[in-house]
Amino acid sequence: MDLIKQLEAEQIASLGKTIPDFKAGDTIRVGYKVTEGTRTRVQNYEGVCISRKNGHGIDASFTVRKISFGEGVERVFPLYSTNIESIEVVRRGRVRRAKLYYLRSRRGKSARIAEVSNYKPKSGAEA
Repeated sequence: MDLIKQLEAEQIASLGKTIPDFKAGDTIRVGYKVTEGTRTRVQNYEGVCISRKNGHGIDASFTVRKISFGEGVERVFPLYSTNIESIEVVRRGRVRRAKLYYLRSRRGKSARIAEVSNYKPKSGAEA
């Protein structure tokens, strides 16, 4: 293993976060810490993951899209952000693309994603 990957692995291990196995097409709920004045609270952001960038490294991120009051809203989250309290997979989607940017131009029934009924979690080294 080269030095950079080793340093990244140490940084990820020091964070102590457990990231669930999810990919583009999955509906996920992200618990994000929001600071309002002196108080902090957790705000859930639920939507379809339309992309993941930079794999499983320390600089990995993912984009979640949801429809809020008839308007499409996308948000990019760093995977190992300290502001993310939890990531929960609500349902698994069956898609044949890694990036689902085509959903931006779709509305209604054409924007639906079929659910995976026979999901098996990955075994082994993936974190």
